[in-house]
Amino acid sequence: MVIGVTMINVVPGQEKETYNELCTLNGIKDVYHVFGEYDFVAIIDVQGLSALNKLVDQIRENKNVTATKTVVGAEL
Repeated sequence: MVIGVTMINVVPGQEKETYNELCTLNGIKDVYHVFGEYDFVAIIDVQGLSALNKLVDQIRENKNVTATKTVVGAEL
């Protein structure tokens, strides 16, 4: 199991649409709207790094997503 935390920036004014789309992606456990440098934090729970990379690529393909930053963790 791999846990990823992806911080996401989106086009201003497109937060609600982007949130709804993020919530439909398989592997995203939670999405939080945050204030500060990023617009959203997505908690990703998948089986491996390959699946994490594919999901982050899907997030980046969203026309409203302008930037992402991902950190990876694993259970001890």
